[in-house]
Amino acid sequence: MAGKDGRTVDELFAGLSPAKQRTFEEVGLGLPELRRIAEEDGHTRRVRRILDIDGGKPSDDPARAWPWIRLPLIALVGVAVCLASTYLIGRYAVFVGLVWGMAVIWTAVSAPLRRGGPVLRGLVVAAYIVLVWLGSQQADRWYLQVRGQETTVTYAKAVDRGSHGVTTLYCRVKLPDGAIRQVFDNDKWCTDVTMVGTRTQAVVDPAGHYRPFLGHKSDLDNGVIDYLCLGAAVVLVLAPVAAVALIPWRSRRSNRAGGPGGVDV
Repeated sequence: MAGKDGRTVDELFAGLSPAKQRTFEEVGLGLPELRRIAEEDGHTRRVRRILDIDGGKPSDDPARAWPWIRLPLIALVGVAVCLASTYLIGRYAVFVGLVWGMAVIWTAVSAPLRRGGPVLRGLVVAAYIVLVWLGSQQADRWYLQVRGQETTVTYAKAVDRGSHGVTTLYCRVKLPDGAIRQVFDNDKWCTDVTMVGTRTQAVVDPAGHYRPFLGHKSDLDNGVIDYLCLGAAVVLVLAPVAAVALIPWRSRRSNRAGGPGGVDV
C-alpha cells in the first residue's frame, strides 16, 4: 500500500529513527499493526497521521499558524492607515478602512482551523469593522487629546451649508492667529448670532489639520466609544492567539517526549 508520495508503510516506518520505531512497537503500533491499518483503510493517510508524517516532511503546524499570525498584523495596519487618513480626508477615511477590509476578510477566510474557525474569523472581521468605523469618527478627538492645545478663540458667524431649502448651520471660530476655522462639533451657543465676537475656550491642532473643538481637553473624552474601541482591539489580537492555541502541535509534543504524538487510531 503506497501513499501520496509513492512510499509504502514499510518505507514510512523505515524512515523513522530507531528510537521512534521502538517506541511505536512498545505501544502496539509496530509495522504489522500499521500494515493492517493501511490495508483496512485502503490508503496510508491514517498511518501518516499516527507517524506524524506529511509527505516525508515534519508536520506543517507552523505553516498553519502563520495565516493566524498574519491576520492581526494586516488588520492593525489597516486600522492604522484608516486613522492616519483622517489627517487628510477626515471622516471619509472610513472608506479607506473598508477597502482595506477586503484584505482582512481574505486573510481571515484563508486561515485554516477546523474547530472554532468560523467564530474566530467572524470575531476578527467584526472587531476590525468596529475599529475603522468608530475610529474614523473619533480620530480627531484622540489626536486632540494627545497633541491639542487649549486656547481662547472667538465665535465667528456660523455658515449655512444646508441644501434644498433646509438650513444647516456650522459653527466657526477665529483662532489667535486670525484664521477662521469650522469646528467639528457645534455647541449650544455658537449658532446664535448674538454670540459673534465673544470669546470661549477651544482645543486646537497646532498643525492645523484637525478642526478646533469647543471646550476643554477633558470634554474630549467619550468613554463608551473609547472602551468599545479598546475592546475591539483586544478581540482583534486575542482571537488569532486563541486560533493558534487550538492548532494541534503534534510535532512539538512528539519531539519533546521523544516518542509518537497525536496518535489517532
